Amino acid sequence: MMKYYSTRNKSTKITFREATLKGMPDDNGLYMPEYIPNKINLLKGIDSLSFQDIAFNIANSFINKELNNSQLEDVINSAITFDVPLVEIKKNSYILELFHGPTLAFKDFGACFMARIMEKFVKDNDKHLNILVATSGDTGSAVANGFYDVKGINVIILYPSKKVSAIQEKQIATLDKNITALEVDGTFDDCQNLVKKAFLDQNLNSKILLSSANSINISRLIPQSFYYFYAYSQLTDDLPVAVSVPSGNFGNLTAGILSKFMGLPIKHFIASTNANDTVPNFLLTGDFNPKPSVQTISNAMDVGNPSNMKRILDIYDNFQMLKEDVSSWSFSDNETKNKIVETLNDNKYLLDPHGAVGLLGLNKFITNKKDDITGIVLGTAHPAKFSDIIEPLIGDEIEIPNRLKRILDKDKRAIYMKNSFDDFSDYLLTNFK
Repeated sequence: MMKYYSTRNKSTKITFREATLKGMPDDNGLYMPEYIPNKINLLKGIDSLSFQDIAFNIANSFINKELNNSQLEDVINSAITFDVPLVEIKKNSYILELFHGPTLAFKDFGACFMARIMEKFVKDNDKHLNILVATSGDTGSAVANGFYDVKGINVIILYPSKKVSAIQEKQIATLDKNITALEVDGTFDDCQNLVKKAFLDQNLNSKILLSSANSINISRLIPQSFYYFYAYSQLTDDLPVAVSVPSGNFGNLTAGILSKFMGLPIKHFIASTNANDTVPNFLLTGDFNPKPSVQTISNAMDVGNPSNMKRILDIYDNFQMLKEDVSSWSFSDNETKNKIVETLNDNKYLLDPHGAVGLLGLNKFITNKKDDITGIVLGTAHPAKFSDIIEPLIGDEIEIPNRLKRILDKDKRAIYMKNSFDDFSDYLLTNFK
């Protein structure tokens, strides 16, 4: 059976169920599998497999025997109900469209999978599980919708006041039942720090059951590897593959790196960031210096201290090897806006701000390379979620999908909260014992 250790202590190992429900180790590390399974055999005939077949094969290696085949198939089939098309926008350059799920963002994969997994794991609990989620935009809405009305689980979402798009806030803050939205007077990093402090607070954890649903939770991370394999299954050429990942908390990149170490032949990754350039500076200097996040139009990437770097550095114990596999550049809002307009004019394809940052990174990598490659950009969100930014740029309205239209007239239900751990802790103890 696969076991999981903390990035700060490899000697203590726990089950997937324990790692999922706990969310984060007591030592402030992150959970990692004791080994990365070899999935080379999965590549044979992968183009004939369904997305669900690929997902089951990978998930089974990580969850090994903690759910039986029937239970895992039920999780996969109820979580993965939407397609992931690989769209060629110009010769050898593709967008992997990850935004066809319930909330039109890539995080639907991890959130839906995790919700179904946790539902299985808490079925016989005598106490409710309380999931804490810090979000810079898309995570909150994906988790809220993935866990909506799931029995035995409460979800408390913390988002930075006035720093998410209007549609993102509607998706986060209009649900009822087991979903609570807290509008925090601060940045995403402040929200994330409140969540991390809660997990490390012994008094709080002795009174209520806490878990996480950010990409710090291993069960959110693993399903993100599924679509890397599925993207590869859709390719028809044999060129080396480079993947550009719009990066904020670096969970999506971590899942890609896991896929590479499982045997997926990805030649190179590009970690494309906005003005929050902690990781580009790290790869340039070797010094990891987190700093306060700054607000940009690609808000889901507004992270100054990306948590998943702990996992990436756990996988790569050699800095030079990391630099050989990963490049990272940051791009300004002006560059992002120009790329949205340029891509629509030249390629008849409309990007959201995050995808535009990803394409900027891919194009910079291609410019620096002499050999031909197949380039894939992870399209992480539907442009309609950022209509307030994009429509003035293109001088046209974006058609809003029906599942977004339905929430626009709903009332905001968020609870305003100061950036205070004492206030946050008191709120949890008062409402979720």
